[in-house]
Amino acid sequence: MNTLNLSFPLILLISLFSCKNEQKELITSNQPDSIKEIIIDPYTIIGEHHFLNGYEAKTAEGNINVVVEIPTGSVDKWEVDKTDGSLKWQILEDGPRKVNYLGYPGNYGMIPKTYLPKDLGGDGDPLDVIVLGPAVKRGSIIECKIIGVIELLDRGEQDDKLIAVMKDTPFYLVNSIDELKQSFNGALDIVTTWFSNYKGPGKMEIQTVAEKERADEILEASIKAYKNANETH
Repeated sequence: MNTLNLSFPLILLISLFSCKNEQKELITSNQPDSIKEIIIDPYTIIGEHHFLNGYEAKTAEGNINVVVEIPTGSVDKWEVDKTDGSLKWQILEDGPRKVNYLGYPGNYGMIPKTYLPKDLGGDGDPLDVIVLGPAVKRGSIIECKIIGVIELLDRGEQDDKLIAVMKDTPFYLVNSIDELKQSFNGALDIVTTWFSNYKGPGKMEIQTVAEKERADEILEASIKAYKNANETH
């Protein structure tokens, strides 16, 4: 029995990181229809709408919309350009940026129409979110349910990551961090281990993993901050 418990996280880890990094291979049967409207060149994705302000943060059901910047298993570092609303591969001096670690343990992205300034404990960017579930194509808009938040420091600056589960997947039955631990033994450990180490030793410090109530507080504060910032322009 102990052997099975110890091996489960390893089995799940292998499953999470078995995806190819090339975007064309990150396609599953539950691809959102919105992906059909996206125009792609090697370094830029232009959506049907502005990725930051063209979608609502929350759905009519009270879930969140997430713009997928980095699919599960990918190491290619893309992000939404806040100026023109496109999705771009970050370019460094030595070429397109790639994470020098295992691929992302979930679909990573941002919540549109959110903004959390540093004076409210954020990093000045839209809210980041890691979505547990199979890989979907980069640039997809997916409906998700928040279950918690990883409160962490990135080289001394607050850089929290909401944890969400994707609709129409087995993870969607989970409603809290406690339920995630019970239903998917080892999954949270994989996610926190990944964020603690993907930038190298000592760069990321996890303060705590909080439940949905704390995550909802952060979400509402970021929606309010976005509205206030845009009303002044």
